Amino acid sequence: MDHLILDPENVLPPTRDHPPSHPHRQSLPKANVTKLHPTVSGNENASIFFVGTATTVLEWQGIRIMTDPNFLHAGDHVHLGPGVTGKRVTNPAVDLHDLPRIDAVLLSHYHADHFDRQVEQSLRRDLPIITTPHAKEHLTFQKSREESFSQVYALDFFESMMLDIAPGVQVGDVAEHSKPAIKVTGMPGKHVPSGVLSSMNDLLQAVPPTNGWMVELGVDKGRNRIDSTFECGYRIYISGDTLMVDELKQIPERYKGQNIDLMLIHLGGTRIPSPSVPLLMITMDAKQGLELIRLVNPDLTIPIHYDDYDVFLSPLADFKKVIEEAGLNDKVVYLDRKDEYRFRVKG
Repeated sequence: MDHLILDPENVLPPTRDHPPSHPHRQSLPKANVTKLHPTVSGNENASIFFVGTATTVLEWQGIRIMTDPNFLHAGDHVHLGPGVTGKRVTNPAVDLHDLPRIDAVLLSHYHADHFDRQVEQSLRRDLPIITTPHAKEHLTFQKSREESFSQVYALDFFESMMLDIAPGVQVGDVAEHSKPAIKVTGMPGKHVPSGVLSSMNDLLQAVPPTNGWMVELGVDKGRNRIDSTFECGYRIYISGDTLMVDELKQIPERYKGQNIDLMLIHLGGTRIPSPSVPLLMITMDAKQGLELIRLVNPDLTIPIHYDDYDVFLSPLADFKKVIEEAGLNDKVVYLDRKDEYRFRVKG
């Protein structure tokens, strides 16, 4: 299993060409609204800040992990495949060059509404990126040495790696040899269901392979990597851009008896090639989102990726309606851009 050491004392900005007129921000902007668990709260020590689209910043133990960085503005367009474009209709909560230090990026797939051209050109080349084998190829092998990202880690479905936090940071009242750590595991995901359409997509490469993630925050109680014993204190499932496909049924089977505390679910009902010709849905709509909640059974769900592009045709209002009809209002928290959710990691 790969290990990556993250250092909360690192002071480097996430971008390589930080504008000198903009001093490097030391923290995320103050959230418009801070939300907590609707029934169980207290002693929160971690947070998720919603930037927009599928871009969030997870912060715990001085470490910040950013998901699917997309910082385009309203009116900007992205290329989503042969003959397919999308227009952004919202603005991010913070601009790319105004971000504080970011320690690692979780990139679910190589699609411009998750990793736009501005991001690709601007990020530091040594910023760690955890992604799919397909995206790693584009970020490394298909670029010159100067433009390649130097720390790209590829995880296929159910492959894992450890993000070790540098010595000197402790989690609460724990044993001397315990140290905070984050385990990241690739989860199944598919833009296109199996069958003829999937075979055609494999040939045309119209939409790329995609991952979900299981992010486990906890402590490593071993003295070294050889005898490491990881204990999870909070488990987050990030669906990624996927439809409700059979492969997702493996998730509750593999994590049977292990609580999934939070799910970040990508919605929107994205349809291509365009809003006027919505032939193929490639992300979950409200109905499929409800199915996934029932399948995975997380303690709490936060919807993201729901209204930022004109190709997202299943609005958040549709999801709210099916959640209310299902009697699950106390199992969902809704964030707008620049809102945060705070939670407690046990340890």
